[in-house]
Amino acid sequence: MQKKVVVVGHGMVGHRFVEALRARDDRGEWAVTVLCEEKEAAYDRVALSSYVNTWDPKELALAGNDYPDDVNVDVRLSATGVKIDRTARTVTTSTGETLSYDKLVLATGSYAFVPPVPGKDSRNCFVYRTLDDLDKIKAAAETAAAGNGVGVVVGGGLLGLEAANALKLLGLTPHVVELAPRLMPLQVDEGGGALLKNLVTDLGLTIHTGVSTAAINEKEDGSLTVELSNGETIDAALLVFSAGVRPRDELARTAGLDVGERGGVITGLECQTSDPDVYAIGEVAAIEGRCYGLVGPGYASAEVVADRLLGGEAEFPGADLSTKLKLLGVDVASFGDAFAQTPGALEVVFSNPAAGTYAKIVVSDDAKTLLGGILVGDASSYATLRPMVGRELPGDPAAMIAPAGGSVEIGAGALPDDAQICSCNAVTKGDICGAIADGACDIAAVKGCTNAGTSCGGCLPLVKKLLADSGVELSKALCECFAHSRAELFQIVQSTGIRTFSKLIDKHGDGSRGCDICKPTVASILASTSSDHILEGEQASLQDTNDHFLANLQKNGTYSVVPRMPGGEVTADQLIVIGQVAKEFDLYVKVTGGQRIDMFGARVEQLPAIWKRLVEAGMESGHAYGKSLRTVKSCVGSSWCRYGQQDSVKMAVDLEKRYRGLRSPHKLKLAVSGCARECAEARGKDVGVIATEKGWNLYVGGNGGQTPRHAELLAGDLDDATLVRYIDRYLMFYIRTADRLQRTAPWQESLEGGLDYLKKVICEDSLGIADELEAAMERHVAGYKDEWAGVLEDPQKLSRFVSFVNAPAEPDPLVQFAESDGRKIPVTLGMPAMPETATTGVK
Repeated sequence: MQKKVVVVGHGMVGHRFVEALRARDDRGEWAVTVLCEEKEAAYDRVALSSYVNTWDPKELALAGNDYPDDVNVDVRLSATGVKIDRTARTVTTSTGETLSYDKLVLATGSYAFVPPVPGKDSRNCFVYRTLDDLDKIKAAAETAAAGNGVGVVVGGGLLGLEAANALKLLGLTPHVVELAPRLMPLQVDEGGGALLKNLVTDLGLTIHTGVSTAAINEKEDGSLTVELSNGETIDAALLVFSAGVRPRDELARTAGLDVGERGGVITGLECQTSDPDVYAIGEVAAIEGRCYGLVGPGYASAEVVADRLLGGEAEFPGADLSTKLKLLGVDVASFGDAFAQTPGALEVVFSNPAAGTYAKIVVSDDAKTLLGGILVGDASSYATLRPMVGRELPGDPAAMIAPAGGSVEIGAGALPDDAQICSCNAVTKGDICGAIADGACDIAAVKGCTNAGTSCGGCLPLVKKLLADSGVELSKALCECFAHSRAELFQIVQSTGIRTFSKLIDKHGDGSRGCDICKPTVASILASTSSDHILEGEQASLQDTNDHFLANLQKNGTYSVVPRMPGGEVTADQLIVIGQVAKEFDLYVKVTGGQRIDMFGARVEQLPAIWKRLVEAGMESGHAYGKSLRTVKSCVGSSWCRYGQQDSVKMAVDLEKRYRGLRSPHKLKLAVSGCARECAEARGKDVGVIATEKGWNLYVGGNGGQTPRHAELLAGDLDDATLVRYIDRYLMFYIRTADRLQRTAPWQESLEGGLDYLKKVICEDSLGIADELEAAMERHVAGYKDEWAGVLEDPQKLSRFVSFVNAPAEPDPLVQFAESDGRKIPVTLGMPAMPETATTGVK
């Protein structure tokens, strides 16, 4: 006779239990009834913040959460357990049903903790835990009191920063209040927390650490005044509690099951409660007295119970509490003994605030064994460091986290077979290599065989390395949403005429909502293949922060304005207007290294008024915010200089006007020098032109930045027309074939044959595409329109430029400035001073 198991709770862990049991139960021994409290079946709660992008619950749904065609699984939505009768072995549901069971699995998870703050029940106070919570927050944000677009988040841990990100995406200005002296106190140390605070502050958050919420006062219009323990007050439209979670053990308590002193249903390593017919998994389970709030340990407990119900003897293997995540675009990771609690442990630290990175590894007292670590800003080494915890390092510990050029690199081959690659699903290197040996020849196949990378995805870089080391030719797919490379997507867009991201991903991708890799990449491709305005229709939603407002976001939430000055030329009247605008809007003015003027400190609602003045004076967008042509720098050339051999100013002006607005995989900088003295520094640019007695020398692939490259000579002594043709071909070939965010220098180095190959393509037309490349450039030139002029002509586009969606005329009260040595500087509230020099050493 078929036995019955009732699962109370259908979150990620409850779903994993059902999947694991059904995958093993070949004989159909168990009939499963699942009680799901929410109206939606199991969804990816880890990715809850992404719900703000689509407001479509289906986008977060876990694969197979409705168990299609499985007659042995019955999911009851909007129903939960309210009473357990352990003697009768029944569960009474919230819908009034009584379900009998042979075994009961509690997967009730946790609830959001709300501190006992006076006013916590005010109507615009919320928690951040479910899709329904986010729907309520969205409604409150849309109807928030006029003139107040501030949202307060109580809690600066992982969930608190996720909630702050959601508020930011809703158009609110987030404040985060954290009782601990740093953000994410359970994951990062003091140094990492200080850098994290700086990084998220630069992204528009205001951080209050070392303080608590003393009281919440509700006004008649529903807005709030939040009092902090240090006496500070914050006027807010709404408040979100995200101060941690507590196990949802009330059902177990009323049933008389043993619970922990600090909550949670007590179980042994077999995840069995004090009643042998009742198990507990996930966040509600206090396994040997300890609750785990991560999905990895939850999945492990689900696997244990599935095995036990089928006669196995599995036990909870312990928990890897390592975490890797991206918060508001900032990488954060911690693993192993991150806080050096092992006796004699040494800390090796490399901190570079200027680059926005912090790395620490913890090693044994003899500096040979890796114990743990913390990474902030750049977590690229997490995938290889975490599996090495407890193992001997292959070299100097400091070199493991040193910046590029360090002498030690841990390869996948250095890891033993029992090294755990995927901590979420307990998948070892041996498991993955075994799957590859059995024919798994790509990421999708490895995922299907082993479950590696199916949860947080932090292990995927190492999985790719294992595939490569096994001789598998890896896909050049842009991301998991598209099987195509950027260059292939460019060709698809160009040949099919597709003009929207949604149509492209439906026809040539996986049909999902896309990700933060493919969205801006496709936006760039669409802009490179058309003269459509980047804020037109669906394309507007694909843009990043800078392109979203056609301006560069600065550290205190203001924007900079950079009008184009082709070749560095500007008229006296235009300079006067720039001065008038700077004075009227109280902007800080600086001449840039690209021979133009940058005005800092403009609030978002001021941008249209500023640009109206500039456009009327004959100026246009300098595209300082875009992955496009920035500047064409020049010296005065033969017009004024006695050494000049050609008119470098005219050539620079012509080139800048020709390529202005040209969207590309990365920013582009050009320069024209009037003689070999190179006053325009042309060989440090993506395209450099240097005058000779006979014409122009053309150099390509020069970059500044972190890895400077000198441009290489492509062709010499060119006349004007040939020079322009070659540059047209070079730029269009780069735009078509480069990877996302790839500068011209690494792109050239990646080409088989390098510069010699480029000479054949560009100068000799070896591929027979020269006419096509030139025609594409001519279409760009003919279709160019100033982006800011386009905004000023369109009321719908103008409506985007507001600090608060519910109070368009109100400025952001948090934007503040100070004066230092006679200079206007931004003030970022709550940001601590950071040392300017990078430090490294062993503490």
